[in-house]
Amino acid sequence: MEHINIGGYKVFYIKIPKERKIESSRYIDRIVHRWYVDSFMEEYFIKQFIENTYACIRKRGMHKAAKDVQIGMKHCKKIWENYYIIKMDVAKYFQNIDKDILYNILLRKIKDKKVQWLTKEILYSSEGKKGIPIGNYTSQVYANIYLNELDQYIKHELKVKYYYRYMDDGICLVKNKSEAKEILDKIRKYLKNNLKLELKKKTQIFKDKQGVNFCGYKINEYRIKIRDRGKKNLKKKIKYLKNSIKNKKLTSKEARKYLAGHMGYINMADVYNLTSKIFYRDKP
Repeated sequence: MEHINIGGYKVFYIKIPKERKIESSRYIDRIVHRWYVDSFMEEYFIKQFIENTYACIRKRGMHKAAKDVQIGMKHCKKIWENYYIIKMDVAKYFQNIDKDILYNILLRKIKDKKVQWLTKEILYSSEGKKGIPIGNYTSQVYANIYLNELDQYIKHELKVKYYYRYMDDGICLVKNKSEAKEILDKIRKYLKNNLKLELKKKTQIFKDKQGVNFCGYKINEYRIKIRDRGKKNLKKKIKYLKNSIKNKKLTSKEARKYLAGHMGYINMADVYNLTSKIFYRDKP
Protein backbone atom coordinates (compact mmCIF):
# COMPACT_ATOMS: atom_id res chain seq x y z
CA MET A 1 0.00 0.00 0.00
CA GLU A 2 2.91 2.36 0.76
CA HIS A 3 3.62 3.01 -2.95
CA ILE A 4 0.38 5.02 -3.32
CA ASN A 5 1.06 8.73 -3.71
CA ILE A 6 -1.95 10.83 -2.76
CA GLY A 7 -2.07 14.44 -3.94
CA GLY A 8 -2.06 16.78 -6.89
CA TYR A 9 -5.13 19.00 -6.98
CA LYS A 10 -6.91 20.92 -9.71
CA VAL A 11 -7.99 24.28 -8.27
CA PHE A 12 -11.02 26.26 -9.43
CA TYR A 13 -13.54 28.68 -7.94
CA ILE A 14 -17.33 28.73 -7.76
CA LYS A 15 -19.35 31.90 -7.15
CA ILE A 16 -22.83 30.56 -6.29
CA PRO A 17 -24.10 30.85 -3.57
CA LYS A 18 -20.79 32.49 -2.56
CA GLU A 19 -17.23 32.41 -3.86
CA ARG A 20 -15.35 29.30 -2.76
CA LYS A 21 -12.05 27.69 -3.65
CA ILE A 22 -12.54 24.08 -4.79
CA GLU A 23 -9.63 21.62 -4.91
CA SER A 24 -10.45 18.59 -7.01
CA SER A 25 -8.29 15.49 -6.59
CA ARG A 26 -7.14 13.15 -9.38
CA TYR A 27 -9.50 10.44 -10.59
CA ILE A 28 -7.38 7.64 -9.09
CA ASP A 29 -7.30 9.46 -5.76
CA ARG A 30 -11.09 9.84 -5.79
CA ILE A 31 -11.42 6.05 -6.15
CA VAL A 32 -9.14 5.57 -3.13
CA HIS A 33 -11.06 8.21 -1.14
CA ARG A 34 -14.39 6.51 -1.82
CA TRP A 35 -13.05 3.07 -0.87
CA TYR A 36 -11.44 4.50 2.27
CA VAL A 37 -14.65 6.22 3.45
CA ASP A 38 -16.97 3.30 2.65
CA SER A 39 -14.62 0.70 4.15
CA PHE A 40 -13.50 2.46 7.31
CA MET A 41 -15.10 5.81 8.13
CA GLU A 42 -18.65 4.46 8.10
CA GLU A 43 -17.86 1.81 10.68
CA TYR A 44 -15.43 3.80 12.81
CA PHE A 45 -17.20 7.16 12.98
CA ILE A 46 -20.47 7.77 11.13
CA LYS A 47 -22.37 5.20 13.20
CA GLN A 48 -21.32 7.11 16.34
CA PHE A 49 -22.73 10.48 15.18
CA ILE A 50 -25.70 12.01 16.98
CA GLU A 51 -29.10 11.66 15.29
CA ASN A 52 -29.41 15.39 14.67
CA THR A 53 -26.45 15.93 12.39
CA TYR A 54 -27.49 15.74 8.75
CA ALA A 55 -24.85 16.65 6.15
CA CYS A 56 -23.50 13.95 3.82
CA ILE A 57 -25.18 11.10 5.72
CA ARG A 58 -27.47 8.60 4.01
CA LYS A 59 -31.20 9.01 4.74
CA ARG A 60 -30.69 12.42 6.36
CA GLY A 61 -29.83 15.61 4.43
CA MET A 62 -31.28 19.11 4.26
CA HIS A 63 -34.96 18.18 4.05
CA LYS A 64 -34.89 15.98 7.13
CA ALA A 65 -32.89 18.65 8.97
CA ALA A 66 -35.55 21.30 8.24
CA LYS A 67 -38.39 18.98 9.23
CA ASP A 68 -36.70 17.94 12.47
CA VAL A 69 -36.04 21.55 13.45
CA GLN A 70 -39.71 22.35 12.92
CA ILE A 71 -40.74 19.33 15.03
CA GLY A 72 -38.36 20.53 17.76
CA MET A 73 -39.83 24.03 17.61
CA LYS A 74 -43.33 22.60 18.04
CA HIS A 75 -42.21 20.61 21.08
CA CYS A 76 -40.56 23.68 22.63
CA LYS A 77 -43.68 25.76 22.02
CA LYS A 78 -45.79 23.13 23.74
CA ILE A 79 -43.62 22.67 26.83
CA TRP A 80 -42.27 26.23 27.29
CA GLU A 81 -44.72 28.41 25.32
CA ASN A 82 -41.91 30.89 24.65
CA TYR A 83 -38.33 29.86 23.98
CA TYR A 84 -35.07 31.15 22.48
CA ILE A 85 -33.06 30.12 19.46
CA ILE A 86 -29.26 30.08 19.15
CA LYS A 87 -28.20 30.19 15.48
CA MET A 88 -24.51 29.37 14.98
CA ASP A 89 -22.25 29.37 11.96
CA VAL A 90 -18.54 28.47 12.10
CA ALA A 91 -16.27 31.03 10.44
CA LYS A 92 -14.44 29.75 7.32
CA TYR A 93 -14.89 26.22 8.52
CA PHE A 94 -13.08 24.04 5.98
CA GLN A 95 -10.17 26.50 5.78
CA ASN A 96 -9.69 26.49 9.57
CA ILE A 97 -9.80 22.78 10.39
CA ASP A 98 -6.55 21.97 12.20
CA LYS A 99 -5.05 18.87 10.60
CA ASP A 100 -3.09 17.80 13.68
CA ILE A 101 -6.16 17.99 15.92
CA LEU A 102 -8.23 16.11 13.34
CA TYR A 103 -5.55 13.44 12.93
CA ASN A 104 -5.49 12.81 16.68
CA ILE A 105 -9.30 12.54 16.71
CA LEU A 106 -9.11 9.99 13.89
CA LEU A 107 -6.44 7.94 15.69
CA ARG A 108 -8.72 7.41 18.68
CA LYS A 109 -10.76 4.97 16.57
CA ILE A 110 -8.31 3.89 13.86
CA LYS A 111 -5.92 1.31 15.31
CA ASP A 112 -4.86 -0.50 12.14
CA LYS A 113 -1.37 0.75 11.16
CA LYS A 114 -2.04 0.62 7.41
CA VAL A 115 -5.27 2.60 7.75
CA GLN A 116 -3.44 5.08 9.99
CA TRP A 117 -0.82 5.49 7.25
CA LEU A 118 -3.45 6.01 4.52
CA THR A 119 -5.33 8.47 6.74
CA LYS A 120 -2.18 10.54 7.18
CA GLU A 121 -1.45 10.43 3.43
CA ILE A 122 -4.94 11.71 2.58
CA LEU A 123 -5.20 14.29 5.36
CA TYR A 124 -1.81 15.88 4.73
CA SER A 125 -1.96 15.67 0.92
CA SER A 126 -2.90 19.37 0.65
CA GLU A 127 -0.61 22.20 1.69
CA GLY A 128 -0.54 23.81 5.12
CA LYS A 129 -1.28 22.79 8.70
CA LYS A 130 -4.82 24.13 8.46
CA GLY A 131 -7.60 23.54 5.99
CA ILE A 132 -8.91 20.55 4.04
CA PRO A 133 -9.92 20.62 0.33
CA ILE A 134 -13.64 21.31 -0.14
CA GLY A 135 -13.70 19.18 -3.30
CA ASN A 136 -12.55 15.93 -1.67
CA TYR A 137 -15.06 13.19 -0.81
CA THR A 138 -13.06 12.54 2.37
CA SER A 139 -13.25 16.21 3.37
CA GLN A 140 -17.03 16.09 3.86
CA VAL A 141 -16.63 13.15 6.23
CA TYR A 142 -13.61 14.65 8.00
CA ALA A 143 -15.52 17.91 8.52
CA ASN A 144 -18.38 15.98 10.12
CA ILE A 145 -15.99 14.03 12.34
CA TYR A 146 -14.29 17.25 13.47
CA LEU A 147 -17.52 18.92 14.58
CA ASN A 148 -18.83 15.68 16.05
CA GLU A 149 -16.60 16.67 18.97
CA LEU A 150 -18.80 19.74 19.44
CA ASP A 151 -21.98 17.69 18.93
CA GLN A 152 -21.02 15.31 21.74
CA TYR A 153 -20.11 18.22 24.02
CA ILE A 154 -23.42 20.02 23.42
CA LYS A 155 -25.57 16.89 23.81
CA HIS A 156 -23.79 15.15 26.68
CA GLU A 157 -21.98 17.89 28.61
CA LEU A 158 -24.30 20.86 28.11
CA LYS A 159 -27.38 18.58 27.96
CA VAL A 160 -29.04 20.54 25.14
CA LYS A 161 -31.92 18.33 23.99
CA TYR A 162 -32.96 20.40 20.96
CA TYR A 163 -29.73 20.75 19.00
CA TYR A 164 -29.34 20.36 15.22
CA ARG A 165 -26.33 20.66 12.89
CA TYR A 166 -25.89 20.69 9.13
CA MET A 167 -22.12 20.80 8.48
CA ASP A 168 -20.94 24.16 9.96
CA ASP A 169 -24.43 25.53 10.74
CA GLY A 170 -25.99 24.73 14.11
CA ILE A 171 -29.17 25.48 16.04
CA CYS A 172 -30.03 25.16 19.73
CA LEU A 173 -33.55 25.65 21.07
CA VAL A 174 -33.51 26.55 24.77
CA LYS A 175 -35.91 27.66 27.50
CA ASN A 176 -34.84 31.29 28.12
CA LYS A 177 -32.37 34.00 27.15
CA SER A 178 -30.03 33.61 30.13
CA GLU A 179 -29.64 29.90 29.40
CA ALA A 180 -29.02 30.69 25.73
CA LYS A 181 -26.26 33.19 26.60
CA GLU A 182 -24.57 30.72 28.96
CA ILE A 183 -24.68 27.89 26.42
CA LEU A 184 -23.39 30.05 23.58
CA ASP A 185 -20.52 31.32 25.73
CA LYS A 186 -19.51 27.74 26.58
CA ILE A 187 -19.73 26.69 22.93
CA ARG A 188 -17.46 29.56 21.86
CA LYS A 189 -14.89 28.58 24.50
CA TYR A 190 -15.05 24.90 23.55
CA LEU A 191 -14.53 25.64 19.86
CA LYS A 192 -11.59 27.94 20.55
CA ASN A 193 -9.84 25.75 23.13
CA ASN A 194 -10.45 22.32 21.62
CA LEU A 195 -10.87 22.78 17.86
CA LYS A 196 -9.25 26.19 17.21
CA LEU A 197 -12.42 27.47 15.57
CA GLU A 198 -14.53 30.61 15.94
CA LEU A 199 -18.16 31.41 15.25
CA LYS A 200 -19.12 34.05 12.70
CA LYS A 201 -20.21 37.44 13.94
CA LYS A 202 -23.73 36.83 12.64
CA THR A 203 -24.16 34.09 15.27
CA GLN A 204 -27.02 35.31 17.43
CA ILE A 205 -29.75 34.61 19.98
CA PHE A 206 -33.35 35.54 19.23
CA LYS A 207 -36.93 34.86 20.26
CA ASP A 208 -38.91 31.94 18.86
CA LYS A 209 -41.45 34.15 17.11
CA GLN A 210 -38.79 35.24 14.60
CA GLY A 211 -38.36 31.72 13.24
CA VAL A 212 -34.96 30.57 12.01
CA ASN A 213 -33.04 30.31 8.71
CA PHE A 214 -31.63 26.81 8.27
CA CYS A 215 -30.67 24.68 5.25
CA GLY A 216 -32.05 27.24 2.81
CA TYR A 217 -35.45 27.53 4.52
CA LYS A 218 -37.16 29.99 6.83
CA ILE A 219 -38.69 27.76 9.53
CA ASN A 220 -41.24 28.34 12.26
CA GLU A 221 -43.70 26.04 14.05
CA TYR A 222 -46.27 26.30 11.26
CA ARG A 223 -44.47 26.84 7.96
CA ILE A 224 -41.29 26.01 6.07
CA LYS A 225 -40.61 28.59 3.38
CA ILE A 226 -37.80 29.02 0.88
CA ARG A 227 -35.57 31.94 1.84
CA ASP A 228 -35.48 34.99 -0.46
CA ARG A 229 -31.94 34.14 -1.58
CA GLY A 230 -33.09 30.64 -2.53
CA LYS A 231 -35.99 32.05 -4.54
CA LYS A 232 -33.65 34.41 -6.38
CA ASN A 233 -31.19 31.61 -7.26
CA LEU A 234 -34.03 29.32 -8.35
CA LYS A 235 -35.47 31.96 -10.67
CA LYS A 236 -32.03 32.48 -12.23
CA LYS A 237 -31.69 28.76 -12.89
CA ILE A 238 -35.15 28.52 -14.44
CA LYS A 239 -34.42 31.50 -16.69
CA TYR A 240 -31.11 29.95 -17.75
CA LEU A 241 -32.79 26.62 -18.58
CA LYS A 242 -35.57 28.29 -20.58
CA ASN A 243 -33.03 30.21 -22.64
CA SER A 244 -30.93 27.07 -23.13
CA ILE A 245 -33.97 25.17 -24.44
CA LYS A 246 -34.94 28.09 -26.69
CA ASN A 247 -31.40 28.25 -28.13
CA LYS A 248 -31.32 24.45 -28.48
CA LYS A 249 -28.40 24.04 -26.06
CA LEU A 250 -30.52 21.74 -23.91
CA THR A 251 -33.52 19.52 -24.54
CA SER A 252 -36.61 19.72 -22.35
CA LYS A 253 -35.75 16.28 -21.00
CA GLU A 254 -32.24 17.39 -20.03
CA ALA A 255 -33.62 20.51 -18.35
CA ARG A 256 -36.11 18.46 -16.33
CA LYS A 257 -33.30 16.13 -15.26
CA TYR A 258 -31.24 19.14 -14.16
CA LEU A 259 -34.18 20.45 -12.11
CA ALA A 260 -34.97 17.11 -10.47
CA GLY A 261 -32.62 17.77 -7.57
CA HIS A 262 -34.16 21.18 -6.97
CA MET A 263 -37.74 19.92 -6.93
CA GLY A 264 -37.34 18.20 -3.58
CA TYR A 265 -36.09 21.50 -2.16
CA ILE A 266 -39.11 23.31 -3.64
CA ASN A 267 -41.68 20.70 -2.62
CA MET A 268 -40.57 20.84 1.03
CA ALA A 269 -41.81 24.41 1.31
CA ASP A 270 -45.05 26.32 0.99
CA VAL A 271 -44.26 27.71 -2.46
CA TYR A 272 -47.35 27.26 -4.66
CA ASN A 273 -47.40 30.91 -5.73
CA LEU A 274 -43.68 30.92 -6.40
CA THR A 275 -43.71 27.79 -8.55
CA SER A 276 -46.77 29.05 -10.43
CA LYS A 277 -44.97 32.28 -11.29
CA ILE A 278 -41.73 30.58 -12.29
CA PHE A 279 -43.05 27.66 -14.31
CA TYR A 280 -46.18 29.13 -15.88
CA ARG A 281 -45.51 32.83 -16.24
CA ASP A 282 -44.39 32.46 -19.86
CA LYS A 283 -47.02 29.90 -20.76
CA PRO A 284 -49.47 31.17 -23.44
